[in-house]
Amino acid sequence: MYIAGIGIIFNRGRGLASLEKALTEGWVNPNSAYRVPPEALTDKAVLKEARRADNFTKMAVLAAHDALADSGIPEEEKQKLGIILSTGFGPHVTTFSFLDDILTYGDAGVSPTLFSHSVHNAAASYIALNLKTRGPTLTMTQFADSFQQAIILAQAWLEEKRCAYVLVGSVDQCGKVMEYICSQKLKVAVDGKIKPFNFSKNPESVPAEGSAFFLVTNEAKYNKYCAISGRPFPGDKEEAELLILDSDGMCGDERPYGSAVENNVPLTAYAPVFGSLPGLSAFSTAAGALMLKNGKIYASPVQENPHGLNILTARQTLTVHKINCLRYNCYLEELVIRLRRGAR
Repeated sequence: MYIAGIGIIFNRGRGLASLEKALTEGWVNPNSAYRVPPEALTDKAVLKEARRADNFTKMAVLAAHDALADSGIPEEEKQKLGIILSTGFGPHVTTFSFLDDILTYGDAGVSPTLFSHSVHNAAASYIALNLKTRGPTLTMTQFADSFQQAIILAQAWLEEKRCAYVLVGSVDQCGKVMEYICSQKLKVAVDGKIKPFNFSKNPESVPAEGSAFFLVTNEAKYNKYCAISGRPFPGDKEEAELLILDSDGMCGDERPYGSAVENNVPLTAYAPVFGSLPGLSAFSTAAGALMLKNGKIYASPVQENPHGLNILTARQTLTVHKINCLRYNCYLEELVIRLRRGAR
C-alpha cells in the first residue's frame, strides 16, 4: 500500500514543515519531557466538534485531519475511508482525572463528559465526526506494538476491500502521572538526551507525547510519498539500505539492536527529536517517508557512537530506495515498518 498523506503534531509543532525543520535543526533540550506546545492545539476550525475534548483527542483529530488534507483525495471518496487509531496508554490523563473525581465526589457526582472522554475509542470517534466519514473505525492498544499492528490491519482492510483508504496513526499523551511512572520505572536522561546508539541494558529515555497519522491506499495514483508495509514486500529479499532505529529507552534492554546492525548498514535514529513514547515508530515512519519524497536524509540528532557504527552524521542527498524502521518491544520481539520508493 502507499502513503498518500501525512499529518503530525509533536513537541516542535504541527505539520510537515515543523517536522522538516526539527529534522534539520536536530536535538533541543526538552527540559523534563517532550510536550506538544499549547498553541499547536488551538485550531478552532478543525476542533469545533472537539472543543470540550481533552488534549489526547485534539492531537489525534488534528493529525488525522492534516493527513487527509495532505492526501488530496476527492471529497466524495471520504465515504470509502476507514480509521485505525493506535495508542500505547490511551487518554490516561482523562482517566486519572475521572478516577480522582470518583474519590472526591462519589459515583453520582462525576462528570459524564469526563467519563466519555476517558474511553480509548473516544478519539477515533471524534476523528470520524470531524471528517464526516462512515467507514469502519477502530482503536488498537498494544503498548509498544500498537502502531505496527495497526499498519498490518490497515493492509488487511485494503486487501479485503473493506475500504479504499485508511487513516492509520498513533497518539499518546504525557501527563504528570505518566511522567512520574517513567521516573520510577525507567532511567530518565538527566541531560535530556536519548542516546539511541548505545544499545544499553538500561537505556535512558525522555517522556514524550504527540500524534502522527497516514492516509494509506492501494491506489498507486495517490502514491505521494512511498510504499509502506508491516510485512516483507513480495519478492523483496534484499536488506534495507537505511535503518531508522526506534531505540528510545521506552522498552528497556536495547542490546538486540546491536545484533540487527552488524552488516554496516547506514543508521539513523530520531528519538532524540520526538522523545520516548510507545508510538515512536509512527514518527520514524513520517521522517522516513518525508526523506523518500524529498530526496534527502537527515543527520542523527545525537551522534554518540561508542560502537563505531555507520551512522549518518550530516544531511545528504538521498541515494537509498529502501528504509526500515526497526523497533524491539518489551519482549525483545523485532517490529519492522518497511518503506520503499515505487514498489508496493
